[in-house]
Amino acid sequence: MEKIKVAFIYKPSDKFLSRDYFDNTTYYFFMKALGRNDKLDVSYFSEEKEIDVVPLEKYFDVILISGNHSFHTPELKGIENLKIPVVSRTGDFHFAKRYNTFDFHEKFKIDYYFNFMDKNYFYKFYPKDFKYKTIVFGIEPDQYDDNSQFKNRIKNQIINSGALGNSSLKSRMFNRIMNPKRTGWYFYKLRTMCNNLSYVIHARKIAETYKNKSYIQLLSKYQASITATTHYPTLKYLESTAAGCLTFMEITEENNGKYLGFEDGKTSIFINEKNYEEKFKEYLNSTNDPKWEEIARRGREFTLTKFSNDTAVKSLVSLLEKAIS
Repeated sequence: MEKIKVAFIYKPSDKFLSRDYFDNTTYYFFMKALGRNDKLDVSYFSEEKEIDVVPLEKYFDVILISGNHSFHTPELKGIENLKIPVVSRTGDFHFAKRYNTFDFHEKFKIDYYFNFMDKNYFYKFYPKDFKYKTIVFGIEPDQYDDNSQFKNRIKNQIINSGALGNSSLKSRMFNRIMNPKRTGWYFYKLRTMCNNLSYVIHARKIAETYKNKSYIQLLSKYQASITATTHYPTLKYLESTAAGCLTFMEITEENNGKYLGFEDGKTSIFINEKNYEEKFKEYLNSTNDPKWEEIARRGREFTLTKFSNDTAVKSLVSLLEKAIS
């Protein structure tokens, strides 16, 4: 079978496609993993302002772009006359209206979208006739090879990471009126609540102590980690488990996190706003219990197998085949 010829078009200024940017998960997926798949023949086109896509139709089966906005993609000159499909990763769904990404659906003539979030969350913000597929990408297994042994990690603290909200009543009341559904408290309520506990330490606090350490290396210094997002799981759920942490992850009906496939007590520990302190204390009162290391081990293996970039690219190949058929 002939390989699918893919023209990947992107802006060189897109920070998410830089290896040196702190969030380089997108970089590894597009710039490394695509080229490792034997069903794809990928050519890279880096243009800041515009690119004439008409000549590409003669040599390629599909155009792939890293985002449905001008932040990521240059003007696709002649796209209205192109007959090959366009497939795009999409950014945060809840910001579609803020950044007016709907305009780019026609401007880039997008046929299919994909990202790691569940389709139900996508269709809360995008029209039902837009075609979308959940492809959970972002884990480059080689980046997680150097993990310290679980028993040698810090065990009397739990590491937390990511943006936080302001938990003060005054701030919450103000933002509920002036900035609804946009604040850290709205998106990261439980994460913020966890951070107020004396035995929870935020990654920002230890970054200065361990200068020149990556996020993965910081995680790997702790036995246990918190991943909590209110409305949808983030890649932190995968980064934490892949780093070998016993991961306390917020899984609720609201964030629909069960689609990832983790199992409570087997590959992670599920928490919510009612039970999180109880779950933390159970661990902290028995840190030497071998069951915690076993859960962390199984969570790591599950993530590295199911959510590696190579597995995600296979899913993308299926989407591309459907798009060009």
